[in-house]
Amino acid sequence: MTQIIEIIQSPIFAKQKKKLHKKQIKDLDKAVKSIFQDPNIGVAKTDDLQGVQVFKFKSQNQQLLMAYEIVESTLYLYTFGSHENFLLSQNSVGFC
Repeated sequence: MTQIIEIIQSPIFAKQKKKLHKKQIKDLDKAVKSIFQDPNIGVAKTDDLQGVQVFKFKSQNQQLLMAYEIVESTLYLYTFGSHENFLLSQNSVGFC
């Protein structure tokens, strides 16, 4: 099991987070803490997204997905959003 030492947010992740309300930020922070405690909690993606994992969490009765990757001891947070917007944001980040 990999011990995470550092967490890095992508510029898109940080920009998305700034737009959230306080309650949504708390839910997002809980999700990040869950990943920090158990890095393999997400579902590993294949093909173009190899190495990226997706973690599902809830915020205000809405299911959200967060894309992240662990490289050595660093957790990279790429993007998050609802299922409908998630694939669009992945394309803008350059995953697909």
